[in-house]
Amino acid sequence: MTLWDGELPFYPQSRHAAGFSVPLLIVILVFLTLAASFLLILPGIRGHSRWFWLVRVLLSLFIGAEIVAVHFSAEWAVGRANANTSYKAFSAARVRALVGLHVGLEGINITLTGTPVQQLNETIDYNEQFSWRLGEDYAEEYEEALERGLPDPVLYLAEKFTPSSPCGLYRQYRLAGRYASATLWVAFCLWLLSNALLSMPTPLYGGLALLATGAFALFAVLAFASTSGAPLCQLRLGASAIASHYGAAFWVTLATGVLCLFLGGAVVGLHYARPNALRTFLDRSVKNGGNQARGDSALSLNNPFYKQFGASDASISTNL
Repeated sequence: MTLWDGELPFYPQSRHAAGFSVPLLIVILVFLTLAASFLLILPGIRGHSRWFWLVRVLLSLFIGAEIVAVHFSAEWAVGRANANTSYKAFSAARVRALVGLHVGLEGINITLTGTPVQQLNETIDYNEQFSWRLGEDYAEEYEEALERGLPDPVLYLAEKFTPSSPCGLYRQYRLAGRYASATLWVAFCLWLLSNALLSMPTPLYGGLALLATGAFALFAVLAFASTSGAPLCQLRLGASAIASHYGAAFWVTLATGVLCLFLGGAVVGLHYARPNALRTFLDRSVKNGGNQARGDSALSLNNPFYKQFGASDASISTNL
């Protein structure tokens, strides 16, 4: 074996700065494009119904974007710690670094950022992903990380999530991710159904679909919380311990579920208590100008053939 800079072989690699994942960015851009397209055509909607459509569409796009985006987020459970830890295998050199653990539904991200970034004549800035999604082998990815010679803190945390680790983190978080992901995809399908039903003369069923959307979003939150809430082994780097807590994706999903329940309950309640107000909000009868929009115009049907037979003029009138 040959030495590298006076140390045992350490395989150099390209550093990746921490940031959003590519699928997450794609989802955000797609829904932002839909929102921008709607805002471009919004001036073509006349009267007060313009604001009703603005609230409806933006709320709906937010709910759909959140349900899809959290699948690719690594912010369901997060933990950070400032540590003075070893950096390379078979080396006594130590570094000061901020170590971050980010757990998602499909895997984990481990970040290592030096404080300062330049230490030991190197740039210490890592963001490594290990996934357990279908078609991916976590143990194989961990073995590749060993071959690449990743820093000790990254390998230490990644090893705790391997299937053979006695900590059991792999089974807990993988099951949590599977159940939460499945229920969120059901919630997304119900969100699509609710939009279709609310665009038709069936507001009651649209409200029920919204209630079901919120219920499944909350089921995802409960699945992740209950499965990952078991006692875990302690993660320590030197004298520092990493304690994980629920992240932004967890709380945003919880808020979205509550929002869907509130909106669905409002639609169902208005359907029975004030159906006219519900039709107004859903733009069933709000049109600009004319009494016909208010439902008090008269429709007259005149039959000219009555005159040919000597009958008196007759008309049929009905109120719409």
